[in-house]
Amino acid sequence: MLAAVLYDREDLRLEQVPEPTPAMGEVVIRVGAATTCGTDLKVWRRGGHAKMLKPPTLFGHESAGEIVALGTGVTNWKIGDRVVANNSAPCMNCFFCQRQQYSLCPHLTWNNGTFAQYLKIPAPIVEHNLLPLPDDLPDELAAMTEPLACVLHGVARSDVKPGDRVVLLGDGAIGLMFVAKLAIDCHVEVFVFGGSDRRLEIARKLGASQTFNYHQIPDIPSVVKELTDGLGADIAIEATGVPSVWETAINCVRPGATVNLFGGCPKNTSINLNTEQLHYSELTVKGVFHNTPYFVRQALELITSRKIPFELLISEQRPLTDLEQVFVDMRERKVIKVAINPFY
Repeated sequence: MLAAVLYDREDLRLEQVPEPTPAMGEVVIRVGAATTCGTDLKVWRRGGHAKMLKPPTLFGHESAGEIVALGTGVTNWKIGDRVVANNSAPCMNCFFCQRQQYSLCPHLTWNNGTFAQYLKIPAPIVEHNLLPLPDDLPDELAAMTEPLACVLHGVARSDVKPGDRVVLLGDGAIGLMFVAKLAIDCHVEVFVFGGSDRRLEIARKLGASQTFNYHQIPDIPSVVKELTDGLGADIAIEATGVPSVWETAINCVRPGATVNLFGGCPKNTSINLNTEQLHYSELTVKGVFHNTPYFVRQALELITSRKIPFELLISEQRPLTDLEQVFVDMRERKVIKVAINPFY
């Protein structure tokens, strides 16, 4: 089968590899659509990921499709079922899983390889994070279940209350998902700062109260204070993975606020933190990583409801043979998410 293999920084190759065969408890799906993600872009540019993968490896982690093979012992699924699989599953037994902190499980089973014609789903994911799709839900929308589950986890950890004023830094797919969930479901004001007027227009369509192109704003925290009666935002969410933007997020909030540092920065980076500000302003500064089985189910339910027009995030559909150019286009911010069809 044709599949994308990541070898190093911006070294992604399409190769013919053997079609997967399911072992006990596993299934194989025919990929109907695989969506690109900001995490994929970072991994492609950095040549790896601290948690998810180590090159050389099959690449991609968002997809939906149809079961074409079942391993021994799989009784809850049948060939022909349309499904979406999360890219991980917790062990359910460790210290963190026993405390329902599933995203911190040190034994997470990761799965990569969605940019391929077929994808094998490991047994733990089949057991805990493989979900059936309704007949009328397109594969490209279902494939966004994983990133939306991460966003729902992030919202839940942000202590959001109705009427809050939230500053969102970043206009990528994750940032735009945050906007939609916060504005439509949480009934808060969302002020979005990003670098693309076209993406900021989508943010407004998804419910952003106001949007700002940071290229035109020398001092983002000052603008946020003007919008919030001189106080600062109740919540700041950073969704870029840039250390300097982490620092900006902390400087955008009022005393007693919560800062969600959601975007993953490059390995071994650090930021400057004003200890006086942190202490005397009683800030809650937290990192939020990945998702849990609960939020995977909540994400698919939200996508299926069509309450939010997530199709606005899909810039185009392309064949697998265009994948390298797609990542170049993502790097140059020409597209948000692209739905890859490996059988074009």
